[in-house]
Amino acid sequence: MTAAVAPEMLARLSPLDGLGAEGLRQASALARQEFIPRGLRSFAFPWEQKIAYLLKGELMLGYASGPMMVVVAGSGEALVPLGRGGTEPVRIRAITDVEVLCFDENALDILVTWDQLVPPPRASEVAADWRTMPGIFDARKLTRGTFASLPAAHIETLLDSFRRLPVKAGQVIVRQNDPGDRYYVIERGRALVTREVGGATIGLAELKAGDAFGEEALVAETSRNATVTMKTDGELLCIDGGDFVKLLREPLLQRIGGSEARRRVAAGAQWLDVRFPAEYRQDGLPGAINIPLNELRDALPGLSRDHEYIVYCQTGRRSSAAAFLLSQRGLRASLLEGGLKSMFAMERDAA
Repeated sequence: MTAAVAPEMLARLSPLDGLGAEGLRQASALARQEFIPRGLRSFAFPWEQKIAYLLKGELMLGYASGPMMVVVAGSGEALVPLGRGGTEPVRIRAITDVEVLCFDENALDILVTWDQLVPPPRASEVAADWRTMPGIFDARKLTRGTFASLPAAHIETLLDSFRRLPVKAGQVIVRQNDPGDRYYVIERGRALVTREVGGATIGLAELKAGDAFGEEALVAETSRNATVTMKTDGELLCIDGGDFVKLLREPLLQRIGGSEARRRVAAGAQWLDVRFPAEYRQDGLPGAINIPLNELRDALPGLSRDHEYIVYCQTGRRSSAAAFLLSQRGLRASLLEGGLKSMFAMERDAA
């Protein structure tokens, strides 16, 4: 059972008390309340993965060394994370009915890092506080999407590189077969993605605030494979291709060689072949699933966040775009460096 957590409640807790108003609002989206009945003993809690605060009631905590300790909601001990500093309790008992507030530790750390590093609003081309922009500063995107894997050292440089672009309904933002030169995030408005096939225009997707586009041509270093047209008036955030490659593409692409790829697959990772079905049938790797690059966006909801995907194509070009797409959606993906061509050549040389 869970309930919404008011940002005002979080402002009393450390280190959340260092967040601004928008940071607290985003943190509340990550919070989960757990209800523990009176008398329950030794309930399981993954201390190495979560941060927990006592909101209501009384808990008795026992440690490997030292006496039992009673924590009462509202006291100083309840305003800091339980079990921090290498002193995880080994025995726990709910003296009364208890409510505990929990966060995924990694997700909360990412959010706090962004809140501390995002520059304050200033008079510039993007004259607004980034914390109020759902296209960038959103708990789900920061902790599971494109920006979750961004090195902290890149955050301020990245935001300085974005520019705001007002757009009108009917305006073509990228055109099929044109060179790729920018990456876009929709700050406000909606857009349509279409593709020309055999003289017919096929609708592929509708994009909304917070969605990104333009990455495939930049990652694969090829021309645009679709046209994006604004359906409504709106505003986009855009970044030039060179900055995108340096600040976003390279941090997100996890490249591995053939030997390491095979080792990970043996340990449970999943091969993902993003070539056309005819190519896959010819020399696809045993156990691989085949989702062509042009179908991958539609297939993303069916892929598991519990799996690691080793993405490959013939040379590494299509698979680099695919691995980026998976990574920016919060899926675990590694790129087979150089593709099948490189891996097979290395294995022949080693034979």
